Order: sequence, then structure tokens, then C-alpha cells
Amino acid sequence: MKKYIYALFIVATHFFYAQEENTKWTGSRPDGHAPISVMGDHTHGKGEVMFSYRYMYMNMEDLNRGSENVPFSNALRPNDVYMVTPTSMPMNMHMLGMMYAPSDKITLVAMVNYLSSEMDHITAMGGTFTTESSGFGDTKISALYKFFNKNKQQLHAQAGISIPTGSIDKMDIIPASAPNQVILPYPMQIGSGTWDTELALTYLKQWNIISYGAQARTTLRIGENDNEYRLGNKYSFNNWLAVKAADWLSFSGRVELGAIDKIEGTNPALNPMMVITADTANSGMTYANAGLGLNLYAFKGSLKDLRLGFEAALPLFQNMNGVQLRTKETLTLGLQYAL
Repeated sequence: MKKYIYALFIVATHFFYAQEENTKWTGSRPDGHAPISVMGDHTHGKGEVMFSYRYMYMNMEDLNRGSENVPFSNALRPNDVYMVTPTSMPMNMHMLGMMYAPSDKITLVAMVNYLSSEMDHITAMGGTFTTESSGFGDTKISALYKFFNKNKQQLHAQAGISIPTGSIDKMDIIPASAPNQVILPYPMQIGSGTWDTELALTYLKQWNIISYGAQARTTLRIGENDNEYRLGNKYSFNNWLAVKAADWLSFSGRVELGAIDKIEGTNPALNPMMVITADTANSGMTYANAGLGLNLYAFKGSLKDLRLGFEAALPLFQNMNGVQLRTKETLTLGLQYAL
């Protein structure tokens, strides 16, 4: 009899701990990671390593004055003071990242990126021209700290720095300067030129086939760069909901609210009356955007723990300081592989 009681106790104990283990939030399902556009969304267990690659395409076209769409002529002389306005700006970004967890509580993160941008312009006289810039951007290093993971919920914080490895001295030839190059305006520079602080707080919740996430994030600029200005601080609040359609597939919807402060200071090499992007009065905004995405996850086999994510996002609302290019579609594609 004692043997049966002991066996029953062992089975009950095993069942209890199995249930306890199953109450934890887990990354081992397709919706175990946020939509691919969200950074710092998950942590890892002790000793785990993850490598990632993301490609992001963002397109900006047309002009907003405040929250209203306006024609290009609205920003040019004689209607305004500017001689030139941009008409579009497609940007491509390649991001390489690595995560390593020295403990169950802490996950370390490093990310580098390469950017390339083109900006098409029209002049008050009707002429057109294009400028280009490309190069490695700022390097980001941070740590994630897990406060708790229980009842299929997790809360973790991120704290890090952005190292100013990206150039703020990119130059190109414009019609007024030919054949000489001149420094490009703020949006065409690759880096911030300042050591910046990045902070985030992320909450995750899972059910059987549905998961939810929320993340508050800010980038705080420190000091002034060598060209006598500082980019605006950034603030964002992301919410996403995902549905696990199969062990290998999930679909997600995301809504982001955000704000970017105006640029402080001015680069003395830029003429703010020449082009709208050289005038810091035309910087900073509040916005909302929405994205739809999917995650493909290899849960077994030789490709186990390989994840492919895709998201397409569009703006819901943009209220800009001054006159600026409107953000249109943003596409993000990424691969993540955990060891």
C-alpha cells in the first residue's frame, strides 16, 4: 500500500510541476516573438544565443503641413520661403543583431545597421534632382532584465546606449553647388552624432492560441553633436495581438502611438531657407500607425528554432511640425535563429 501511495505522490508532484512549468510565458511558439518590427520584445534562458537579420523598407512621399496633405507648391516661393522641397524619400535598412543570456534574468543585446536613402527634390523654378547617402548607422548595445515570468505573463525592461558610429557629415552634389559637394540636410544623415540612452518596458501575455504584448520605448538624446545640433527624443507605445494558427504559423496586428521632438540647435553649414529639410522648424511630429504581420516558426527538425517574420505597416495619423514628407508604407522582413 505504501508503494502505491508513494507512486501516487510522485505522479502528483510531477503533474504539479509540469503544470507550473506550463504556466510560464514561452517563446517556443510562432507568436512567442512580437511582430518583426518590434525590438527588444523577448528574453532568453541562461546560455541561449540568438542571431537575427532584419530588412526594412520605408517610403516617404508628398507633404504634410501639420496634419493636412498639401501640394509641393505650398512649400515653395512665392507661397513660402523655401527654394527647394523634397518629393519622396525611400529608405532601406539592413540590421544585424545578436542576443545572449548569461542568466535567466538578463539578456544582452547588440545591433548594427546599414542604411541607404535617396531623396528626390523639386525647385521653385520647376527643376528636379536627387541626392543619395548610405553607410553604417549607430551601434546599439543594451541589456534586458526579466522581472517575472509566471501565469503565462512576462514583464521585462531594457536599458542601453546608442553609440554614434553613423556619419553626420554625408555630402552630395546639388545643382546649386555643382561640381562641388555640400553637406546634406538632417534626414539624409546616417547617425545622430550623440550618445543616446534607450529605455523600454515590455509586458507579454499568452493564452492557448492568442497572445498580447505592449511596449513603451524612448530614445533620449544626450548633449550636442559636432555639428551643433541634437536630434529630437523619441517616444512610442506599441500594442500587438497575435493568433497562433498552427504550431508553425501566427498572424499579428499591431498599433503604435508615438512622438518625436523637434531638432535642437542648427548645423551652421545648412541654409534653412534653401530646402525644407534644412530648417529645424520642420522637424518633430506625433503619429499613429498600424501593421499586419505573420511569423513562421520551425518547431522541430533540422531548422528547429528558425523564425521568419514579415510585417507591412501604414500610417493612421501624422501631425507634423511645419511642413514635412509624409510617411507611407513600411515593410519589415526578418530571420531569427536561436541556439
